[in-house]
Amino acid sequence: MATAKTAPYTETVGRRKEASARVRMTPAKNSSMTVNGREASAYFPLETMVKTAFAPLQLLGATYSVSVVVKGGGLKAQATAVQHGISRALIEINPSQRKDLKVKGYLKRDPRAKERKKFGLKGARRAPQWSKR
Repeated sequence: MATAKTAPYTETVGRRKEASARVRMTPAKNSSMTVNGREASAYFPLETMVKTAFAPLQLLGATYSVSVVVKGGGLKAQATAVQHGISRALIEINPSQRKDLKVKGYLKRDPRAKERKKFGLKGARRAPQWSKR
């Protein structure tokens, strides 16, 4: 049986594409999240992004106060980076929850990123326009 960690807060990092989220979680009576000093619902323009970020807490029914500093990438990548960071923090607090989070895919770091432009090409793979005559 795993024992719960007894620290004032748990800090982890979550990433997706170019987005990187530093997540700090503290036990609380009801869940709340601040992202870059603003409420999560005010920071993310779409409700689906807020749900994406809160998904690990919803899955486990955990209540934590979450403070996030997120940089880089687009808003969707940032929401997924927050989700990844929260999942890592939940495992650090209680390792027995790892299986539930892993099955849902919340622990997988999405490595996809923009491919670099190559010399002689217009973009990553786009060749210059070819003219027969």
